[in-house]
Amino acid sequence: MKRRKTAEPVAEDEEWMTTYADAITLLMAFFVMLVNFSKIDIPRFEDAMAGIKKEMGMGRGEAPERPLFTLTQNLNSILENANINPNEVETSFDDQGVVVEFASGSFFRPGSVELLDSAKKLLSDVAYQVVQPPYDLYYVDVEGHTDDVPIHTPQFPSNWELSTLRATGVVRYLIKIGLEPDRLKAAGYADVNPKVPNLDLFGAPIPENRAKNRRIVIRLHP
Repeated sequence: MKRRKTAEPVAEDEEWMTTYADAITLLMAFFVMLVNFSKIDIPRFEDAMAGIKKEMGMGRGEAPERPLFTLTQNLNSILENANINPNEVETSFDDQGVVVEFASGSFFRPGSVELLDSAKKLLSDVAYQVVQPPYDLYYVDVEGHTDDVPIHTPQFPSNWELSTLRATGVVRYLIKIGLEPDRLKAAGYADVNPKVPNLDLFGAPIPENRAKNRRIVIRLHP
């Protein structure tokens, strides 16, 4: 009687183990990143997440989702088409989200808290962006800042009142055109958070720096 041949063991495809190991490594890197960030830098976090998704093959063939970067591009497009001096506006990122800084002169007349018509148009365009998904869940923080020149009027006893009323004026207009009040916040900082020094090393005023410090800051963040 012939002996039956013993079947040779079939070599297993172990390629899946490499992919699995890569995924675990990326996840570990993700959690280490979370632990090490005492305060998450949202734009960097978003960038890192896009990289992890790409390495894990999620959304293959599609551009990585980076909502904050897309929002910045949309805002820059609005500002380029707006009737505003490019030197009077600046977009950037901070650890919370997208920051747009406007020179106060592009929003208000000197010593006034009444919004200019051009500012209302610009705010309406910005508001349109934050009612579109996924930005309809974002918050909008508005800050008012002044230079170090004191103001003393019945309406504005100090720069605190002026900066605060300007910030609240922006917020009230955003509510008027339809943004939900619970997404908005207003704060005035007078001259305590200058962007650049108001005075030189000898104590002489720097007019161009004072102009930069008179500003409205709008922060859009998750």
